[in-house]
Amino acid sequence: MTTHSRPERVADQIQIELADIIQRRLKDPRRGFFTLTGVRVTRDLRQATVFVSALDDGELRQALSTLGRAKGFLRSELAKRIRLRFLPELHFAPDEAVGRGARVEELLRELHERGELPPGDAGPEGGDEPEDPEGPGPETPPDGEPESGA
Repeated sequence: MTTHSRPERVADQIQIELADIIQRRLKDPRRGFFTLTGVRVTRDLRQATVFVSALDDGELRQALSTLGRAKGFLRSELAKRIRLRFLPELHFAPDEAVGRGARVEELLRELHERGELPPGDAGPEGGDEPEDPEGPGPETPPDGEPESGA
């Protein structure tokens, strides 16, 4: 038996189907470029919050506006693809995690530029590679052929 709850499975299916519907069936020229980053469904399967991200705030506002206008169409298309007694009501919201991640990246970059990161910490560019705890791999003899285990 799988460890995912029914709301999680329904959320995953809604995200897959919505992405396909938006890509193939939504014909709004103001659609813009955005990503559906996740879906959260309530335990009673009546409400679904669809999280959206875009490259900048203008694109995000445009995407949320377009999705809001197309909510009825999207829900009716979902109803044709997902068999549930009640299809969840769709709500579209900006994905705040993307913005927080960008802010953390910016703060790390500032600390790296000022030299305030402790030694051994990787900066945003990747920094120092940690040493392999296993040590170096199997040694190759000077003739270039690995030793056989026999």
